[in-house]
Amino acid sequence: MIYFDNSATSPIDGEVLEAMLPYLREEYGNPSSKYYGKAVNARNAVEEAREAVARLLGARPEELVFTAGATESTNFIIKGYMDYRRYYGDGKNHIITSVAEHKATLNTCKYLNGELYSNNDPTISLFGDKKRVDRGYEATFVGITEYGEIMPEAVEEAIRDNTAMVSVIYVNNEVGTISDVGKIAKLCGKCGIGIHSDITQALGKIKVDVHGLGLDYASCSAHKIYGPKGIGAAFLKSDAYGIEPITALLHGGEQESGFRGGTLAVHDIVGFGKAAELAVRDMDKNEALLKSLDDRLVGKLLGIPDIFLTNESKKRVPGIVSILVNKKDFHNERFIKRVSDQLAISTGSACSAGEPSYVIASLGKADKVSKVLRISINKFTTQEEIDQLVQIFADHL
Repeated sequence: MIYFDNSATSPIDGEVLEAMLPYLREEYGNPSSKYYGKAVNARNAVEEAREAVARLLGARPEELVFTAGATESTNFIIKGYMDYRRYYGDGKNHIITSVAEHKATLNTCKYLNGELYSNNDPTISLFGDKKRVDRGYEATFVGITEYGEIMPEAVEEAIRDNTAMVSVIYVNNEVGTISDVGKIAKLCGKCGIGIHSDITQALGKIKVDVHGLGLDYASCSAHKIYGPKGIGAAFLKSDAYGIEPITALLHGGEQESGFRGGTLAVHDIVGFGKAAELAVRDMDKNEALLKSLDDRLVGKLLGIPDIFLTNESKKRVPGIVSILVNKKDFHNERFIKRVSDQLAISTGSACSAGEPSYVIASLGKADKVSKVLRISINKFTTQEEIDQLVQIFADHL
């Protein structure tokens, strides 16, 4: 089987695995313990990894909080910022996001807006009726362009007197569109509004500089840059007075500057650090490789009748290719099942498994949702695998 679902997760790099193994074997110390060798070694490893991840993000090490991944980082940042600003700041309680965010952002904002329910939610009656829950926050979900870009003008139009935060994705995880978060951040800065971005799909594909972009907060995961699953980071901008106050995610010990209590997963953090180190080291090489493979893939796929790009914009990051198979009898789920012994691809985000893609619907293609496939490339992908994928498509369409 050839693997083309790297936007869901990437294979772990061999150098990353080797860096992690000692911290699963002999170096098993708790970094929060004191004085003895294994604890000191673990603490040093954590801080070295923090420095490596900070270099990849263009951040300072003290601005990073290690989390379980981008979903946790996003929940921590949005809920923590909105909570602190509403109850301890100026009372502002409105957040702006887009309709095409990763589910971590979308559903967090829906929750704050009183729209999201669980099966055991007490606001749902025995007959299934739902009531909007007033949680004390408001959210606005701005639209996107036909290619998935979040426009600064749309964000500006949605700003209210009570707007506290804007949260927009940098690179869309389904169609690869790069939005101008730097311009949106400038707008937010002028208005005294916090700006958060999920930068997960940008890392390792394009250069990221959170300070250069003007971000206050950012979320990312290791497993999209050839690191382990279950580890990510939250970027919290600091100034001369330190990090702006934000409600802690996990109360407990004083790990991660008191923002996230609990014993650190040293082996995963080391893996994240090594993956970040490799991403910085090989950035130019990997960018060129992904661009070359992307050009080959797109060129060959568009040579097959009835295949079109979902996103024809030049503002698409290489390596994430969303295609539309415009055949009357084509259904993406059936196709994926049919070729699953030969090929790993997806219909869209892994976090929306089993659901029609709301991102594709937001592009104005609601009637084409069942005809869209996402193909994503990694640095280990070969030209021969590209050609095999294209042949599978030619054989089964």
